[in-house]
Amino acid sequence: MRTPLSHRRTAVVHTNRNDSKNLRDMLPYIWDYRGRVLLALLFIVLAKIGNVGIPIILKHIVDALDKAQHAAPTLPIALLAAYGILRLSSSLFSELRDVVFARVRYRAMRRLSNKALTHLHNLSLRFHLERQTGAISRDLERGTRSVSSILNYMIFQIIPTFAEFTLIALILFTQYDFKFAFVIFITVIIYVVFTFAVTEWRMEFRHIMNVKESEANNQAIDSLVNYETVKSFGNEAFEARRYDATLAQWEDAAVKSQTSMSALNFGQSAIIAIGVTLIMIFASQGVVDGKMSLGDLVLVNAFLLQLFIPLNFLGVVYRSIKYALADMDLMFKLLENKPEIQDAPNARPLNIGESGIRFDKVNFHYQPERPILFDVSFEVPAGHKIAIVGASGAGKSTIARLLFRFYEATDGSIAINGQDIRSVTQASLRAAIGIVPQDTVLFNDTIYYNIAYARTQVSQAEVIEAAQLANIHTFIESLPKGYDTVVGERGLKLSGGEKQRVAIARAILKKPKILIFDEATSSLDSKSEQLIQAALSKVAANHTTLVIAHRLSTIVDAEQILVMEHGRIIERGTHIHLLNLGGVYAHLWALQQQEKRVESQS
Repeated sequence: MRTPLSHRRTAVVHTNRNDSKNLRDMLPYIWDYRGRVLLALLFIVLAKIGNVGIPIILKHIVDALDKAQHAAPTLPIALLAAYGILRLSSSLFSELRDVVFARVRYRAMRRLSNKALTHLHNLSLRFHLERQTGAISRDLERGTRSVSSILNYMIFQIIPTFAEFTLIALILFTQYDFKFAFVIFITVIIYVVFTFAVTEWRMEFRHIMNVKESEANNQAIDSLVNYETVKSFGNEAFEARRYDATLAQWEDAAVKSQTSMSALNFGQSAIIAIGVTLIMIFASQGVVDGKMSLGDLVLVNAFLLQLFIPLNFLGVVYRSIKYALADMDLMFKLLENKPEIQDAPNARPLNIGESGIRFDKVNFHYQPERPILFDVSFEVPAGHKIAIVGASGAGKSTIARLLFRFYEATDGSIAINGQDIRSVTQASLRAAIGIVPQDTVLFNDTIYYNIAYARTQVSQAEVIEAAQLANIHTFIESLPKGYDTVVGERGLKLSGGEKQRVAIARAILKKPKILIFDEATSSLDSKSEQLIQAALSKVAANHTTLVIAHRLSTIVDAEQILVMEHGRIIERGTHIHLLNLGGVYAHLWALQQQEKRVESQS
């Protein structure tokens, strides 16, 4: 029984993470600015010294005023001035810390974002055919943001709180009864253990939220990318229901997350309230017994406020760090994907030379149970034109992908100018080949950008020349914005034929030694096809050309035609030879000629 569409592709929640490894992997991104990090840490210590010094000065002010009640009243000007200076210095060093560390944080985000994009471009075609673009986009966004969050929490929250706690502990241990420090330490330990335990339990809800948010985002983007398909089948309500069903799961997890957070917050407040009450009881008893002054009571109370306010926030920080680590884990797992196709250790640039192509007993499968090509052997001499024809699914386009080395041949070898393409660098290989694909996908940018993408440092005159050869210059000039016209997502603002001609212009501009036309005129009307065929013939002159065609009329001038069926070459020869052979090619030719006659009569 087939699974209903609305229930397909439900994401699986994975909670196995290696946070310590992810944190180690993050260190190189801040190592270049280790001087700034050390300076920021120094400012943190200085800010906390000023912060801890404030209650001490406050104690002396209270004691001085208390004594003044029993003598001539005097204003402790020096102490009040010191109090103001300490408050100002604490704020100053905190702001200096932010200024110094800003470059570290944002450079780390920039480098990691760039590395992620570069890595995605390096991954093989198989990964990109199986990916969910919306989910990956969301994971990358959250992942890079999580690095900033972790650095922010570490430098601005955890380390300052730890420094302040250490300073306060030293003062309490050396100046006051042991029971004060004991109660504070016990309270902190209980607080931390409670926070960690409950937060770990709550993390499952956050994982589900992340997965469902990514899944919903992917569904939304996927439905918008396929806007015309959705509209043509009238499935707007179906897409809304599918999207809402995923959001309903996200909503349930979010409600559970919020409810459990409220329970956590109340538990934390209860622990702090008990600890503070005990400390105040001990301090008040000390004042009553004459062992502590009013200034000591104020000091201990101020220390508690200074310590427990950031400690209370530390619970939020811990949860945020755990969430950030979960987000970062998704990105680092993505970065762990290894490219399926990699350059050999001793790979050299392709010496394109005469640019002849040779396939020698090539077999290929996407999965072992689904073989695609069987014992494919042929040669395209330098400067010659070979065509490949056959029904859909015969393996024609797979040959182009293997030549580009988007996939690796399972058996056999592919060579250009006598060099096995596995022994040369992928960059040099692809630089030597230009392709006009069957399904042209354009960037959501201008027509000029899309044509010039073939050579990013090209002149405007060369772009226009390529457009003229592709028979699209006149059309572009007729547009209100000309070459500055934005083509829309995947080029949706252009017709299929217009997109195809942009792709042809782009291939012309690249000026490669080897040209591949993969159903290059499949989206064109007969008139445009004739014009472009003449242009392609001119462009292909003196180039090694491989034409994958459905319309046999476009390849009658090929020096050799390969006929494929079920992944095998079953016929080969010139157009005339294959017609005289009376086989599959002759049958296809007769069918297409009959279709052309019917079209001309209608």
